[in-house]
Amino acid sequence: MDSIDRIDRKILAVLQRDGRITNAALAEEVALSPSACLARVRRLEEVGIITGYRADVAVERLRPARIIYGEVTLKRHLPEDFRALEAMFAADARVLEAAEISGKSDYLVKVLVTDMAEWRDLTAEWTAGPWQIERVSSSVAMHRTKGFSGYPL
Repeated sequence: MDSIDRIDRKILAVLQRDGRITNAALAEEVALSPSACLARVRRLEEVGIITGYRADVAVERLRPARIIYGEVTLKRHLPEDFRALEAMFAADARVLEAAEISGKSDYLVKVLVTDMAEWRDLTAEWTAGPWQIERVSSSVAMHRTKGFSGYPL
């Protein structure tokens, strides 16, 4: 990993808070010239520390939305089973996040569905499919008490 100093960390903190900040305003906030600031941001992008910029969308204001956290357990633990399941997760837009985890389950997924009927149908599809899924247990998000706002740096 490239050397990251306190100014880079400050740039990252500001960009996590406000990804739409202008370069001039960012430069002022971190006490750099605009050209030096832009060079640092570009370097952080090039080395893969900044991986993108996104809007935080209130999807529930656009359509019916239910967030489900699911724990997925595989029947077998062969490398091809993990690869196949991860490819399926990556291809399904309803799977917002997926992580291989330690413990009783193999994966934790965050899924966006319209309602519980869609979740039931989705898990039935998963367990009947070729992905070697033994069990899916789930928890329904009742209320978002804190959203992701950036990593502590």
